[in-house]
Amino acid sequence: MMSLPEPMPLLTSQIARLAQRLGLRSKASLPVQARASSLQLPFSRLPEPEPSIYWNDGPCLQRLLELPRGALSGPVQEDKARAHAALARLISKDCTRSRLDLRQIDGFGGQRKSGPSYPTFEAFATTPACRQVRIISYKDFLRALSSALPGFDEGAPIEVRQASWLGERLYWAGEYHLEAFACAVAYARLRGLEVMLTADVTDYRLDRSGVHALDADYHAVTMPAQAWSDREFMALLLDSQVPYARLTLLRDTSNSELLLLEKRDPTANAIGEGLKAAGAPDLIRYLRDLPQITRFKVGVPAQD
Repeated sequence: MMSLPEPMPLLTSQIARLAQRLGLRSKASLPVQARASSLQLPFSRLPEPEPSIYWNDGPCLQRLLELPRGALSGPVQEDKARAHAALARLISKDCTRSRLDLRQIDGFGGQRKSGPSYPTFEAFATTPACRQVRIISYKDFLRALSSALPGFDEGAPIEVRQASWLGERLYWAGEYHLEAFACAVAYARLRGLEVMLTADVTDYRLDRSGVHALDADYHAVTMPAQAWSDREFMALLLDSQVPYARLTLLRDTSNSELLLLEKRDPTANAIGEGLKAAGAPDLIRYLRDLPQITRFKVGVPAQD
C-alpha cells in the first residue's frame, strides 16, 4: 500500500524553527526577569540630601507616617493595603519638650520659598533680603528675634523639627520673619550669645525594623514617568497580572514614582529583580545608605 506523504509543515512552524536555530526569540517568550532586565528606560539615581536650610529640600520621608490610603494606585485593593501598611512602618515619630540654645537651630521647617538653597543661615544672611534686617547691636538682635519669636523671653515655646535622615540639623517650623530669625541666629553664633528657648521638638526617625520588613516582603524601586507609557514595561505588569502598588512620593526632576512588587509572588519577584538589573534605583538600599550620606551637623560653635 502506498503511504501518503507527510503534510507539509505550516509556514509559521518553519519560521519558528528557523528563528529558534538563529537564536531569535520573541521578547514575549523570554522569562519575565530577562524581559525586565532588558528594558531601556531613563532611570535616574535617587538624589542624595545636600546641606540646606530648607526642610523640604531633603527626602520628605515623614509623609509616609501619615500617608493617606488613597495615595497608592494599583489594580487590586488588597495589594495596595498591604503596601500601605509596609510603608507606614518605615517612619516613627517622637514629640518632646526641650530646652535648646538658639544657635543649634539651622533650618526652616515650614513651607519652602522659591529661590536658591543655602547650606547655612550664615550663607542665607548674605542675601539682599537679610541685609535689610541690619543687626549691629545687641538691641538690634533682640528686636529681630522678637519679631520672629514673639514672647520668647517669657518662655513661649517654639516648634522645631528634626529627621534622622537629615543628620542632626534642627528646623524651626515658623512661617514668618524668616530673614530676621536667620540673621538673629547668625549674630548669636558670631558673638557667642547663649539664648535658651523652650521648644516642642518633633523627631522623625527611620525605623530599621520597618526597612528590614519592607526588604523581606517587597522590591521597592523608583520608575521614571516614561515607564507608564512604555509598551514593554506595561505588558510585563498587565499581562502577568502581578500584585503591585505605585506611589508618587519623591520630589525630583524626573517625577519618579515608587513601584512596590511583592516578593512572595514569583512573577513579581522576577520583575523586581530584572528592573534592578536594568538600572532601577532601589529605595531600600537608598534608605540604608542615608545614615552614611547625611553628615550635616550644625551646633553651638566651640567656645575658647
